[in-house]
Amino acid sequence: MAHDHHDPDDRHGHSTHQGHSHGHGDDIDWGAMVALLEAEAEVHSPAYARALAWLGEEVTEPGLIVDAGSGPGVIACLMAKTFPGARVVAADGSAPLLEHARARAARQGVADRFDTITGELPDSLAELDYPADLLWASRSLHHLGDQKAALAAFADRLAPGGTLAILEGGLSGRCLPRDIGFGRPGLQARLDAVQEDRFARMRAELPSAVAVTEDWPALLAGAGLKHTGTRSFLLDVPAPLPDRARAFVVARLTRAREAYADALDAEDRATLDRLLDPTDPAGVHRRPDVFVLAAHTVHRAVRPV
Repeated sequence: MAHDHHDPDDRHGHSTHQGHSHGHGDDIDWGAMVALLEAEAEVHSPAYARALAWLGEEVTEPGLIVDAGSGPGVIACLMAKTFPGARVVAADGSAPLLEHARARAARQGVADRFDTITGELPDSLAELDYPADLLWASRSLHHLGDQKAALAAFADRLAPGGTLAILEGGLSGRCLPRDIGFGRPGLQARLDAVQEDRFARMRAELPSAVAVTEDWPALLAGAGLKHTGTRSFLLDVPAPLPDRARAFVVARLTRAREAYADALDAEDRATLDRLLDPTDPAGVHRRPDVFVLAAHTVHRAVRPV
């Protein structure tokens, strides 16, 4: 599914996003979705870890890292482990998700270097005690109506020489063959098309929405930053899937079935129903050919000294 985020209703979502509540005024209950959001981010953690290692080539000893749109804190805690000398601040619009983030930090032994900020981005970042050496925004920017203004605000929260890293775009996630043996081939491509329409509608309905060409290096430069690189990171979990990844695929397709029922024809709805039947050998609970494949694109830029 396509913009890789964490919910079929508004992301270019891959079956795999790291969902958050960004305070953009939609009616999604992100707190209730925490299990799905955590599972998604955990399944995709190998790609995130490689992205952080790449950022670490430029940001060698950060003092403060901010995850803007952190959701339940999976990546924020990964940052704390990747950069053991850094304080990490998870910022999100959802207090329930940040409760999970704090609990996760405690379980992983990084709570002494882990803080949270609750509030709408980017204004909530004014609560930071001092500028960030690394500010990470994983598919949170596209939930803000004026993305140019948000990038400028993010840049303003960087220390001189600090890095802004945004994860936007990439390739649609996949979990099934094109032809699954029943229904019309190409189900996931049709889900992508529905999701793209929903995403465009979500963007258009955001408060103070401003349309922009999604040339992220140019947008970063427009925020006064120097673009220093763009790289995509592949997530490839081949069949047969481990239980955690399979459960995530089941949850994602269940959510897609609920969200897209009115936009799919009867045959595709029936196909999803069969895929989600735990007693059917051809369903995703049991079939041997289920996989997870996606690509995450990260753009990084530095605030001039």
